[in-house]
Amino acid sequence: MKKSGAVICLAVAAGTLFIGACPAQTRRVTLITDDEAKRPAAAALTFRAGISRGPGIELLSPKPSEKSVLSPVHLQLKFEGHGGAQIDEASFKLIDACNPAVDLTDRVKDFTKATGIDVPEADIPPGTYTIHAEVKDNEGRVGLLTFNLNVAKQ
Repeated sequence: MKKSGAVICLAVAAGTLFIGACPAQTRRVTLITDDEAKRPAAAALTFRAGISRGPGIELLSPKPSEKSVLSPVHLQLKFEGHGGAQIDEASFKLIDACNPAVDLTDRVKDFTKATGIDVPEADIPPGTYTIHAEVKDNEGRVGLLTFNLNVAKQ
């Protein structure tokens, strides 16, 4: 007998029970593999920024104030367009800035919307990572965010 990978979700609303398949966004994702975690950190990059009204990217989870986190990590970014511009979700990129860099974009593609990304459970080996996020708006302006993740050993 072959087992199905489908997960059944139950929900109760207004006293009525709903049964159906869970959305794909509830599955766990390997954001960074053990082999990728062994790569050396990339050389520090410096950016000179001009005045831009490109989209904003905000790290919601883990909170920037958290010194370290445990895996799996809830990774959540919020995108915000400015001046009526709309976010081009297809332009989103997520990169682990190691040497050589690892493009993580495809691993979070199913969790990406015009409002941001929300990965409930991202598996990341212990270590410190520098992550670059980039998104464009429909006017071609770029928004960038670089943040560090320090994943502690359990």
